[in-house]
Amino acid sequence: MSACVSGVTSTTPQWDARFGADVRIALARQIIDPDAGRNTDPVAGMDGRAARSAFERYQKASSEPAPQPSSFTIGVSGSK
Repeated sequence: MSACVSGVTSTTPQWDARFGADVRIALARQIIDPDAGRNTDPVAGMDGRAARSAFERYQKASSEPAPQPSSFTIGVSGSK
């Protein structure tokens, strides 16, 4: 039983070290600028049309299955 427990606890130190880091960062940002939510100046970046196009390309690329190599071309040189 102790062998099972020691195997489980040895895999989590990396996760445990960062546990709560995002919450601490968000809290620090709220302390630095508590009125950030009232800022109506838009963030410079992509416009909506370009962002949507990039997102759709990403979705399409990630949903397409990777091409499988043909078993007939394995070890055959492409040049003649």
